[in-house]
Order: sequence, then structure tokens, then C-alpha cells
Amino acid sequence: MSKAKAQGGTPATVALTRAKAAFTLHPYEHDAAAQAYGEEAADALGVPYERIFKTLVAEVESGLAVAVVPVAGKLDLKALAAALGGKRAAMADAAKVERVTGYVVGGISPLGQRKALPTVVDSSALEFDTIYFSAGKRGLQIETAPANLVALTRAVTAPIGKR
Repeated sequence: MSKAKAQGGTPATVALTRAKAAFTLHPYEHDAAAQAYGEEAADALGVPYERIFKTLVAEVESGLAVAVVPVAGKLDLKALAAALGGKRAAMADAAKVERVTGYVVGGISPLGQRKALPTVVDSSALEFDTIYFSAGKRGLQIETAPANLVALTRAVTAPIGKR
């Protein structure tokens, strides 16, 4: 068992630790009544919505795929499909997403998922030195360089977010 896991880490923090990637954890008090998890994190941490990224899972022609987009906007499903060489995408069923990723909705991290899924990170992430995304549970965000996220998920970057 890795040191991060032994100290209460998540699969996402274990992945970053194993890769020797620099990251900072940002815990915050999660409100159980909150439904906009990314906005809640941004507000709690005082971080602009453009720098906090949400992890969404969609069904594309080839199966499930992960989209990482700023909480400031929405996922463009057509752009996601195109980035993966397809034509159509639709949001995946939440229960299926939880089963496949091993995370609960509102705490899904793009890192450390049970099954590696094709991943697309919105190209706006590259505009920042660091970005924030879920560490794998509600109330905990990871801050790291976007290049770390892209490398560890083997993601492609594309303009998949829309305001």
C-alpha cells in the first residue's frame, strides 16, 4: 500500500504520488445539500470558476469517456465526440459512472479511476499554471499543473467547454 493511501489518500492522490507529480490538496467543508459541486468548491476555496474543473463522464460511440471542463461553463457533447473521433455523445447514467470509476458523483476525479477511460481535457486548462479538480471525494480538491493531469490520464486537449 502506498504511503498516500495509508495516510487516507484517494486513488487520485496515490496516482499523483506514484508519478512524483507536484500537487497540493485543498480540503473544504462540503455541504450535503449542495448540488453544484464544482461551484461549491470554487466558492469555498476562493478560486475563480475558470480554474476549477469538473469531471464528467459521457457515452460516446466507443463506450464511456471522461470530459474535464471548467465549472464556469458546460460540456459541449458534440465537441467531446469530435475530439474522440466520433459524432455523438450523451451524458452517462450516474449509477454506471459510479460503478465504472469507483467514485461517487460530486467526487469523481479524472485520476485513479477503476478503469482507464479515454479522457479529453478542455484546452482552457493549458492557460493556467495550475488547475483544481476533484481529489476523489466531495470536499477535497487537487491543485496541480494541467500537464500532470494530461500526462497521467493520457488525455487529449480540445475546446470541449462552452460558456
